[in-house]
Amino acid sequence: MAKSFFNAFELPLTITRPFNTYGPRQSARAVIPTIITQIASGKKQIQLGDLTPTRDLSYVEDICRGFIALAECEKAIGETVNIGSNFEISIGDVVDNIKEIMNSDVQVITDNARLRPEKSEVFRLWCDNTKIRELTSFEPEYSIREGLKKTINWFTNPENLRKYKTDIYNM
Repeated sequence: MAKSFFNAFELPLTITRPFNTYGPRQSARAVIPTIITQIASGKKQIQLGDLTPTRDLSYVEDICRGFIALAECEKAIGETVNIGSNFEISIGDVVDNIKEIMNSDVQVITDNARLRPEKSEVFRLWCDNTKIRELTSFEPEYSIREGLKKTINWFTNPENLRKYKTDIYNM
C-alpha cells in the first residue's frame, strides 16, 4: 500500500525492514528477555524451545539509528531497506552468551509448548544490510555481546525484573 502511494502520488517514503530488535523493555514473549529473566530470578533450569534457529539480532539503539539515518537520506526515498547487523547467531549461542555474561550455570530444558510447529518455524533470518550501508554509511555500533550486556543490566535491575512474570510462558 505504501509503495502504491509512493508510485501514484509521489509520497516520499522509505519502507524499512528491521530485523529482530532486542533490548530494554522488550516483550516477555521474546526469547532474550525469557532467558535473562529466568536466570535473574534464580532458576536452576530454564525452559526454552528450539535452540537451533538463527537470527540477525540488532540492539534497539542500532535499529533507531538506522531509522533516523534512512529518514534523513534523500536517496532512500522509494526504497525498501533492511536494518540489521548482518550477523547471524543461533538461539543456543545466544543462551551461551547470556549464561557467560550473567555467570550462570543454568541448565536449559526443552519445553514442548515452546516448540513451534515445523512448518511455522523460520530456521534462518539473516539481514543483508548492504543497501543501508551504501545509502547512509550505517554500521551497527553494538556487537551482540555489548547489546546483551546492556540488556542484561536493564532486566536485572530489581525494579525492572519485577515487571516480568518468569514462571509464565507468554504467547
